[in-house]
Amino acid sequence: METNIINVGNSKGIIIPAKLLKIFGFENTVNIEIQGDSLVISSSKNSRLGWEDLIKKEIETNGPSKSLLPDFFEDEKDEWTW
Repeated sequence: METNIINVGNSKGIIIPAKLLKIFGFENTVNIEIQGDSLVISSSKNSRLGWEDLIKKEIETNGPSKSLLPDFFEDEKDEWTW
């Protein structure tokens, strides 16, 4: 299926036929990601599906960690007022 890119304010957009939205279960939000040279749009209903398995695999591979996220604010903690 081919569709046109249209102006939407200062951005660009595409028209997705209502039938396709219904078939894929797209509602108010979607996930958009780049895979190779393609833009992939998927339902955000199950955006966390599989996270638990990925975290378990990470722990099995690298061992438990203090945090799976970097501590971006470590250097600013002394300046915080509580």
